[in-house]
Amino acid sequence: MISISSSSRSKTLQSLVPSVTKHAFSSTPTAQAIVELRQYALHPSSTAHYTQQTIASSPHRKSLPLKFFGFPETGAIPLNTAVHLYHYKSHADRLQMRAELAEKQEWQDYLGNVKECMKEQQSEIFVEAPLIKEFDEVSGLSALQDNSTAGVGSTKSIIEFRKYQLQLGYETVPNFLQLYSSALPSKLATIHPTTQLISLLVSDITSLNTVYEIWKHGDTMTCGMSAMEESRVRSRDALEWRRGIGEIAKLSVRFESSVLRPVVFSPLQ
Repeated sequence: MISISSSSRSKTLQSLVPSVTKHAFSSTPTAQAIVELRQYALHPSSTAHYTQQTIASSPHRKSLPLKFFGFPETGAIPLNTAVHLYHYKSHADRLQMRAELAEKQEWQDYLGNVKECMKEQQSEIFVEAPLIKEFDEVSGLSALQDNSTAGVGSTKSIIEFRKYQLQLGYETVPNFLQLYSSALPSKLATIHPTTQLISLLVSDITSLNTVYEIWKHGDTMTCGMSAMEESRVRSRDALEWRRGIGEIAKLSVRFESSVLRPVVFSPLQ
């Protein structure tokens, strides 16, 4: 489990805002790390077969920088949807790695076994917000390692995807990040000990001005749903967080939350 320090070591907002402009919204072509969110809508009658085949073939997926693979238990993401996250060094890195995997016969055989299970496939590209490097408590996706040795049922944790659809405008996302980074320390100081902010994703190639929070709740001994509920209750007493969310609400069009369970080979458990 990724440890959480007792105090935030965030930099000043004055240094944060320029970093957002420079790294997340620069028009200059650079090899920026990206996160791919893939969602496959499955036929309910085929979900078990898809899951079994995917677990059996998981060693072939090691050539990709997989960070999460799981299924929704409740919330906005429809049931029977395979959700996976990949962290690539760049767009070129993604294209090369996926092209190399597509040439392997074992991967082609796997796809042939599960193709009929899928009704729809979706791929979206995000970048991790610069502020994840400003807080010791936020691990970021790159820190997650292969978890193929984990046992079935080894954790009671859940993964929460919290999605903000923001208003259009060039300043909306930078304003969101400034408000969020200012309010976050008060929330981190109050949440359940097993609750961790893993990453904050900002849209790159998908619906404009979309932001995802990725949270983990629970561990091998603690029920994730209980930890999530306790963290929500505690955060309501964090005044700076409440004020920040109140301002963020003015920038938002829609908010959605989903709870997912990781499969056995998911690095994020």
